[in-house]
Amino acid sequence: QVQLVESGGGLVQPGGSLRLSCAASGTDFSAYDLAWYRQGQGKQREMVASISTDYYTDYMSSVKGRFFIFRDDPRNTVFLRMNDLRPEDTAVYYCYGHHRQSGVQSWGRGTQVTVST
Repeated sequence: QVQLVESGGGLVQPGGSLRLSCAASGTDFSAYDLAWYRQGQGKQREMVASISTDYYTDYMSSVKGRFFIFRDDPRNTVFLRMNDLRPEDTAVYYCYGHHRQSGVQSWGRGTQVTVST
């Protein structure tokens, strides 16, 4: 099972950009489907973007064209590039991994993103 650690969150003004990173320790990273979720205050956790083991990507509609997920398997890292950030993007962002063969799931502890003036 991989351990996932997010970084890169912070405070940014509307229209700004951030890049989140999720570093994995453990083995078999390339066999994990990966995703970024977020949870705003008082809201349910929602999937923002996902990337499969064969690099197929999917995005929630409100971030399409602004957010981009990509993975670097040799470095055991998945990234989320976020552009044109809006106040409604404010949330704790979580990294998630699902091992295709075993079904094992892993979550990171999250990183706070705040979009505000």
